[in-house]
Amino acid sequence: MLKTVLSITGKPGLYKLVSRGKNMLIVESLGDKKRFPAYGNEKIISLGDISMYTDEDDIPLSEVFASMKKKENGAAVALDVKKASAEDLFAYLAEVLPDFDRDRVHASDVKKLISWYNLLVASGMTDFEEKTEEEAAEDVPETGKDTGK
Repeated sequence: MLKTVLSITGKPGLYKLVSRGKNMLIVESLGDKKRFPAYGNEKIISLGDISMYTDEDDIPLSEVFASMKKKENGAAVALDVKKASAEDLFAYLAEVLPDFDRDRVHASDVKKLISWYNLLVASGMTDFEEKTEEEAAEDVPETGKDTGK
């Protein structure tokens, strides 16, 4: 699910990939549902490609979101990121990802993480478990027709 959710540098919020065009992507804002083109000269990254630094290996964002969902029982995070101190933000992250790398993860990263999680929850996108290709293929409905392709 996170592979089609995008962050675009310089634009607030998150965007869902709707379609691909020549030299651009058509994206829809998760906040106000407005669609617009995003061009190749903009830095666009899929949330599925982002991970958090830990003391050992990097943890995919999907696992961090799943941990947040478990802690919050599927609800949005109540912590106000605009008013929270760095200590409050790191204390929250330590609850959901105890072994995060305290040298490489900044308070601004935690703010963005919580903001993104709250946006996804508000949009009803709470299935953070990444499916394998086999599981994704099982979700495709059978048509009963052999197209010969």
